[in-house]
Amino acid sequence: MKALDRKLIRDLWLMRGQALAIALVIASGVATFILLVSTMDSLKLMRDSFYREYGFAEVFSRLKRAPEGLKERIEEVPGVELVETRVVADVRLEVSGFGEPVSAMLVSLPPERPAHLNRLYLRQGRLPDPDRDDEAVLSEAFAEAHGLGVGDTVKAVIEGRMKELSISGIALSPEFILQVRPGALSPDFKRYAIVWMSRDAVEAAYDMEGAFNDVVASLTSGADPSRVIAGLDELLARYGALGATTREDQVSHRYLTEEFNQLERSATIFPAIFIGVAAFLLNVVISRTVSTQREQIAALKAFGYGNFAIGLHYVQLIFLIVLAGSAAGLAVGVWLGTRLSELYMGFYRFPYLLYDLRPGVVITAFAITGGAALAGTIFAVYRAAALPPAEALRPEPPARYRQTLLDTLGYGRVLSQPSRMIIRNIERRPIKSLLSITGISLAGAILIAGIFFNDAIDFLIDVQFRLAQKEDMRVTFTGPVSWKALYDLEGVEGVYRAEPARSVPATLRFRHRSYRTAVQGVSTENRLQDLLDTDLNPIEVPPRGLVLTDHLGSILKAGPGDLVTIEVLEGAKPVVEVPVAMLVKQYIGVSAYMDIDELNRLAGEGSAVTGANLVIDRARLPAIYGELSGMPRVAGTAVRTDDIRNFYETQAEIFLFFTFIATLLAATIAFGVVYNTARIALSERSRELASLRVLGYTRGEISYILLGELAVLTLASVPLGFLFGRGIAAYMVNELGSDLFRLPLVIDPSTYAMSAAVVLGSAAVSGLIVRRRLDRLDLVEVLKARE
Repeated sequence: MKALDRKLIRDLWLMRGQALAIALVIASGVATFILLVSTMDSLKLMRDSFYREYGFAEVFSRLKRAPEGLKERIEEVPGVELVETRVVADVRLEVSGFGEPVSAMLVSLPPERPAHLNRLYLRQGRLPDPDRDDEAVLSEAFAEAHGLGVGDTVKAVIEGRMKELSISGIALSPEFILQVRPGALSPDFKRYAIVWMSRDAVEAAYDMEGAFNDVVASLTSGADPSRVIAGLDELLARYGALGATTREDQVSHRYLTEEFNQLERSATIFPAIFIGVAAFLLNVVISRTVSTQREQIAALKAFGYGNFAIGLHYVQLIFLIVLAGSAAGLAVGVWLGTRLSELYMGFYRFPYLLYDLRPGVVITAFAITGGAALAGTIFAVYRAAALPPAEALRPEPPARYRQTLLDTLGYGRVLSQPSRMIIRNIERRPIKSLLSITGISLAGAILIAGIFFNDAIDFLIDVQFRLAQKEDMRVTFTGPVSWKALYDLEGVEGVYRAEPARSVPATLRFRHRSYRTAVQGVSTENRLQDLLDTDLNPIEVPPRGLVLTDHLGSILKAGPGDLVTIEVLEGAKPVVEVPVAMLVKQYIGVSAYMDIDELNRLAGEGSAVTGANLVIDRARLPAIYGELSGMPRVAGTAVRTDDIRNFYETQAEIFLFFTFIATLLAATIAFGVVYNTARIALSERSRELASLRVLGYTRGEISYILLGELAVLTLASVPLGFLFGRGIAAYMVNELGSDLFRLPLVIDPSTYAMSAAVVLGSAAVSGLIVRRRLDRLDLVEVLKARE
C-alpha cells in the first residue's frame, strides 16, 4: 500500500465522527432524491403499462342519446382509431350492514369480449354473463372497503327500480385508477363505487336499446386531439353532447398528473438543500484538515510528491466520504421508495406494483453529489496542492485580533469573561459563523416545508367545509328537476331546511382564452352556502352578472367589468355574454357563480334545481337515508362531516410518512452541521482550552466557552430557518397550484415550534457528544510544542 493511501485511511479514522456526520447529510440528500424520483417513475411506469395493456381511451364524450348507427360515422372522423359506445348512468347502491346510501357510476360492457378500450383487469371472478341482467362487476376499492367478494350481492336503484345484483367479479380499470366521485376532494371508497354490467342489461334498464349516451375513442399516431374533438363535437351536438374532452380533463388522469408534478418539484428542492449543506461541511472540514497538515504537506513535497498527487489525495478523501454517504442514501432511498409506492397502491389502484429505479437516476444522484462536493472543496484542495514547502513549514499566521463591536459599544464589561470570549470568537470569524447559522437554519426550513402541507390542508378544509359550505347534507338529483322537489325534501322527518343548488355545464370564453367548468346557481336567500371574498369574508351573490373564482379569473385573465361569453353545454345550448361582477376566493376546483334565477333564465329553463343543501337532525340520519332511497330522482347524497373525516382517513398514512421523513432529514442536517462545527472548533481551540484548564478554569467553564458559541449560532439559526421555511413553502404553493386545488400559504405556530424543537434537540445531542470529548482532553499532549 502506498504511503498516501495509508495516510488517507489514517486521516479518515481520525476524523471518523465528522466524516460520518457529513456522510449522513449526503445520504439524506441522495435518499430523498432516489425516494421521490423513483416513486414518480414507478407511478408513471405502472400508469403507462396499465394504459397501454388495457387500452385506456384518449377522448371522451357524454351525451343524452344517440343511435348506435352513429358509431360508424364517429369512426370516420380523421384521427380516430378505435371507438366504443357505452351506456353510463348514476345509480345508488345499498350494501348489507352499511346503513348509508352509496353513489355509483354504472358502466355498460360491450357485447364483444374483450373490449377494445378501457378493458377490465379482473382481480377475482369473471365478467357478467351477457344473457343475465342481475350480474355485475364491482371496483376493487369499494369491494375491499365493504369486504365484498365474488358471489355476494348488493342492491341497486336503477332507473327508480330496486334490483339485487350478484357480484361476478372484482376488477380494476385504467379509467378509474383513482376512484373519486365527481366534485369530491378525495376518494371515498365506502360511499362511491364503479359498477360494470352487460350492455344488454343496462340498455334494457334505461330503455336505450340500439342507442348510447357515452363514447370513448383512441387516436391514430400523430393525430391532433383538438381537431378530433372539434369533429366529434360537430357530429354529436344534435344529440345533447356536453363536449368531448381529452385525457388531460379526465378526473383520474388529472389527479395522477398533479401527483407527478408535486413529486417532481419536491425532488428538485429538497435534495438540493442537503447537497448544498454537505458541500459546505466538506469545505470546512477539508480546509481545516489542510490547515492542520501543513507540515505533512511540506514533508511530502520534500520527498518528491508533486502538486497533482497531493491534490488527488485530498480529492480521494472527499470522494470516499461522498461514496459512503451516496451508497447509504441509495439503499435507504430504495427502501423508502418501495414503501411509498406501496402506500400509493392503496390510493391509486394499479394491477401490480412495479418499482422502477432507472440506472440514470442513480448515476445522476451520484454525479450531482460528487460534483457539488468537489465544487465546494476545490479551493481548499487547490490550497493544499499549491502550498510551497518553505511556507508550509512555517506555522499559520495568527488571526487578526482587535476590538469587537461589543467592546466598542462598551457592553463587553457587562458579560463574564467566558461570555466575552464566545462573542469575540463569533464576531472575528463572521463568514464561518454566518455559514454555520445558514446550514443549521436549513434544517428547520426543511422540516417546515415538509410538514406545512398539513397546516395548509387543515386551513383549506376549514374554509371550504366550515366557512363556505355549512350544510349538513348535500343531495344530488339525476338531472334538472322542478323547484317543488325541495318541498318533498323538507317533508322528510328530520330535515329542517332545504336550499336549492343548480349546476349548469358551460364553456367560458374571454378573448382567446376558454375554460370548461360548471356555473353554479346560488340563491340570495341561501344560508348554507356562502361565497367568500378575497379576504374570506362572506358576500351575497349579485342579482346580475357572473362571479368568478380568483383562480378562474387568472386563467381567463378576466376581472370585474369584463364581458365573458358563456356557452351552455346542455338543453338548448344558448350562448350569451355576461359581465363579470366580482372575484371570490376558492381553494378547491374551478367554478363560476350566478344568481340561480338568472342562471335558469340564461339556460332557458324554468325554476330548475340539480341538487339541494340540507340542515338535518343527525340523530335521524338512518331514517333520512331510508326516505331518500325511495326517491327515484335522488342520485346521491354526501354528508359534510363524512367528507371531512374520509379525507383525513384517506390521506393520513401518506401525510404521516412525509412528516416522519421530513423530521428525520431535518434532524440529520441539524446534527451534521452542529457536530461538525463543534468538532472543528474543538480541533482549532483545543490548545487554547487546555491552556485555560491549566490556568484554573473548570471543565464546565471551558465547555461553556465552546458549546456556548454553538448555542448562540443555533439560537440565531432558528428565526432564519423560519424565514427560509416559509420561503420554500411559498415556492411550493406557487408551483403546486392546480385546477383541482390550490394550497394556501398557512403555517401553524405548532409547525414553527416543532421545527425549533427538532433543531435545538439535535444540537443538544451534538453538544453532549462533544462535551464527552472535552472531558477526555489530554492536557499534556495538547500543550506539546508542534515541531
